[in-house]
Amino acid sequence: MSLFRPDVDRIDGYVPGEQPQDDGWIKLNTNENPYPPSPRVAAAVAAACAGRLNIYPDPLASRFRKATANLFNVDPDWILPANGSDENLTILNRTFVDSGELVTYPYPSYILYETLADLQGAAHERLQLNADWSWDIDRVRPQIERSKLVLVPNPNSPSGNCWAHESIAELVPPNGIFVLDEAYGDFRDEPHRGEILHTDVGRRIVITRTLSKSYSLAGIRFGFAIAHPDLISGMRKVKDSYNCNTLSLAAATAAIEDQDWMLESRRRIVATRARLTVALREIGFHVVDSQANFVWTTHPERSHQQIYEALKARKVLVRFMKFADVLGGSELTGLRITVGTDDETDGFLQILREILQ
Repeated sequence: MSLFRPDVDRIDGYVPGEQPQDDGWIKLNTNENPYPPSPRVAAAVAAACAGRLNIYPDPLASRFRKATANLFNVDPDWILPANGSDENLTILNRTFVDSGELVTYPYPSYILYETLADLQGAAHERLQLNADWSWDIDRVRPQIERSKLVLVPNPNSPSGNCWAHESIAELVPPNGIFVLDEAYGDFRDEPHRGEILHTDVGRRIVITRTLSKSYSLAGIRFGFAIAHPDLISGMRKVKDSYNCNTLSLAAATAAIEDQDWMLESRRRIVATRARLTVALREIGFHVVDSQANFVWTTHPERSHQQIYEALKARKVLVRFMKFADVLGGSELTGLRITVGTDDETDGFLQILREILQ
């Protein structure tokens, strides 16, 4: 007899990207920012280490919420900090979804959504995307109408494409919550500041953000949600009492207060993304136009898994991904490649060309 809950026993669990602990890798597999965070971050963490680590942190993250609220032109009670964006996704499931209620999400997309629904004992269904990563609203509308929680990453992963807010608004369920997962939102061609929250359907929308990507704080684990205070107040009941520690609060606040540093890092990544896209196409790959800090690429003739394995043998990590049962019942495979520094990108491209030859 198993000691685990049935919902835990029957799932495999989400498998994160590889994190090698030795040196010498070109690591382009988990969408970290290749550049360091703002120098203010180290100074803030050092000051926090010299401070009151013997007491609990501010449970409401007041300074961080104020800084972030100014950035999005809302009041601080619209902001809920969390231990990474994934914790906010967990909080959303625990707050709004009861056992047996329906969670839906685009597919192919971020498969963690499925795992979190399973752990909640919820039903879940995939909203199948077209082959070009677009929506067929008429096809998915019946699922949307039955959903308690709809989760949509925008830009999407693994494709990197971005959907217009006009089409996104049609995905808000009539009797549920719509989550706009914007982990890569700062890399969009036209980044926004939560304007969709102030539309007619905005009171049922939650935006989630992370500091892991554009702010270079993947090692800190910090994210936040933005939503109407009525939604935030319920989510606050569900979060752990002190879900963000003193050091992460200090780092996150310093990072988000230094917008110039983040924007310069973004500029470099977007420029390298464009160069990487052109280079991959020149050697025969199909590449989706990306608005994230990675690209999704496929080759019409070569095995993606074999390319991944050959790269790994030469200490280059990309993400090989396989999605079963995409629209039409086929299987989709491809490589998701994080945008690294210019040197990392050049090194990767040189090795990739050698492998293809």
